[in-house]
Amino acid sequence: MKYMQKLSAFLFTALLLSALPFAPSHALDARAFPSSEAVPEPKEQIVAAAFPETAMPTKAAMLTETTLQTNASADDSLKLYAQSAVLMDADSGRILYEKEGEKILPMASTTKIMTCILALEYGHVEDYAQASSYAASMPKVKLHVTPNEYYKVEDLLYSLMLESHNDSAVVIAEHVAGSVEAFAKMMNQKARDIGCFDTYFITPNGLDATATGSDGTVKTHSTTAADLARIMSYCIMDSPKKEEFLEITRTPSYSFESYKEEDGSYVSSGRIFSCNNHNAFLSMMDGALSGKTGFTGTAGYCYVGSLRRDNRTFVVALLACGWPNNKTYKWSDTKQLMNYGLENFEYHTLSEAAFDESRLKPVSVINGQTKELGDIALAEVKIDKTAENASAADEEEIGILLKKDEQIQVDFRQAEELTAPIAAGTEVGTIKYLIDGDVYKSESIVTTDDIPAIDYQWCFKQILSIYSL
Repeated sequence: MKYMQKLSAFLFTALLLSALPFAPSHALDARAFPSSEAVPEPKEQIVAAAFPETAMPTKAAMLTETTLQTNASADDSLKLYAQSAVLMDADSGRILYEKEGEKILPMASTTKIMTCILALEYGHVEDYAQASSYAASMPKVKLHVTPNEYYKVEDLLYSLMLESHNDSAVVIAEHVAGSVEAFAKMMNQKARDIGCFDTYFITPNGLDATATGSDGTVKTHSTTAADLARIMSYCIMDSPKKEEFLEITRTPSYSFESYKEEDGSYVSSGRIFSCNNHNAFLSMMDGALSGKTGFTGTAGYCYVGSLRRDNRTFVVALLACGWPNNKTYKWSDTKQLMNYGLENFEYHTLSEAAFDESRLKPVSVINGQTKELGDIALAEVKIDKTAENASAADEEEIGILLKKDEQIQVDFRQAEELTAPIAAGTEVGTIKYLIDGDVYKSESIVTTDDIPAIDYQWCFKQILSIYSL
C-alpha cells in the first residue's frame, strides 16, 4: 500500500510539473513588474499593453452620460470688434468662446499683469528700488522717475497697474532680476509654467519690441488671447499672491512718494505721486474683479479682465480691438462676452458625475498563484487616490462651467485579463472625466495585492498539501 501511495504521488508530481506554464522570456518582459534595476516602458506603451484592442470596451459599453457639442467656436450671435478674443472659465481653464483665440499678436500693456505677479512672487514689496537712467528713458505713459532716486516696490506696483507707467515697469524688472533681459527670461519661464507656449516676452511694459534669437530667428513681443486669459486666470486663481494682485488692481486711487538715501537710510525726496485706476470695466458690471488695459500703435487697443458671480469666474482677453478713435470697442466687447458667459453657463462640479465604484470588477490573472490548486487567480482592484493625477487637483472640488445642455462624460476602461507576476499598484485601467472631448480629471485603477507567477516552489507546496491528505 505504501508503495502505491509513493508511486501515485510521483506520477502526480511529474504530471503537474510537466504542465507548469512557462512563457518565453521575451513574452514575460512586457508584463512582469520591473525590478528596481529595470527601466519601465513609457507610460503610453504600458497603457496600450494594459488595454489591447480586442479588450477595449466598445463605445456602447463605456459609461457615457451624453454626446457633447463644441461650444468654444465662434457664436454667430456675437459681433466683436477684436481680431482675437477669448472667454475663459478661470476656475478650470476651459475656453468657453473664442474668435481666433490662438492667433499670435502683440499685447501692449496687458504685459504688465505678468510683471506684477512676478514682482509679488519673487520680489519684496517693502524693498527700495533704485531707478536707472535706462528706466528714466522710457516713453510715455510714465511716472517720470529720476535716475538714482528710490521707490518702494509696492508703490511702483500701483503705478504699474493703475496708471500703466512704462518706467515703473523697468525699475521693477531691474530690481527683481538685475536687468530687463533677465526679467524677460523669468517672464517667459513663468508663461511656460502656466501652460502658455505661444507667448514671448521681451519687455516688462509691453512696448512693441523684437529680438533675434541665437538661431537667427526674429521673435516679437507677443501672445494669444488664449494665453493672455490663462495668465490672468493664474494671477487671480492660482498664484500664492493672488490676494495681493487683486488688492492692487482693484484700488481706485493711490498716492506715494519717492526716496533718497542718506547715511544708510531712506528719506523722502519731497516728490509726491498720485495714481488713478484706468480700468473702467470695474464700474461697468456687478462682480467685475480685475483687469488691465493696453495700447500701442502696432497692438491696437487690448484688454484682459475678469468677473465673478455665483461661483463663476470669467476671464475675457481681447487683442487688436480697434485703433484710434475706437477706444471704447474693448469695453463693448468685454461686456458682450461676459454677458454671454453669465447667460449661457452654469457652475457644476465633476463629483456630480462621480464614477460608481461598484462597477470595478476583479481581473483574471493568467499563470497566477492561488491558495488552492484549480482556483482562478483574480486581481482585486481599486481607484488609486494617491496617484499624481489624484493629488492637488482632487483634494479640492473641481468646478467647471457648462452650458445648460452639456453634461460631463465619463470614460471607464479596464483590462479584462493580466499575466502574472502582478505587483500591487499596477495600473490596469483609467477613469476619465471629459467635457467636449477634453479631459479635466483622470484616475487610475490599480491592483491591491501582489500575485506571483506559478513556479516550482508553489507546485511542490500544492503537491505536499495533497499528499498530506
